[in-house]
Amino acid sequence: MTLLHLSFYAAFALSSLGLAFHRTHLISALLCLESMMLSMYIALSMWPIQTQTSSPTLLPILMLTFSACEAGTGLALLVASTRTHGSDHLHNFNLLQC
Repeated sequence: MTLLHLSFYAAFALSSLGLAFHRTHLISALLCLESMMLSMYIALSMWPIQTQTSSPTLLPILMLTFSACEAGTGLALLVASTRTHGSDHLHNFNLLQC
């Protein structure tokens, strides 16, 4: 395993751990999701270079599109929940009470 692979795996694992253990605010969860998507995008962008294929793949652009949609949806949910509940603390949300 090269140092490049190790850094992508470590970034993804740290983002996953941050998402799992740091669940106080919705904005911190969204930042962890965005860092996971960023590490996956960089890994998918470097994949054709490391395999030495001549044609670029469409997969990183598709991943970036879904990441932008996820970010927009997450921020819309953040604004809506802050307006209705008054804060972005995750312990204030009760899914059974919707």
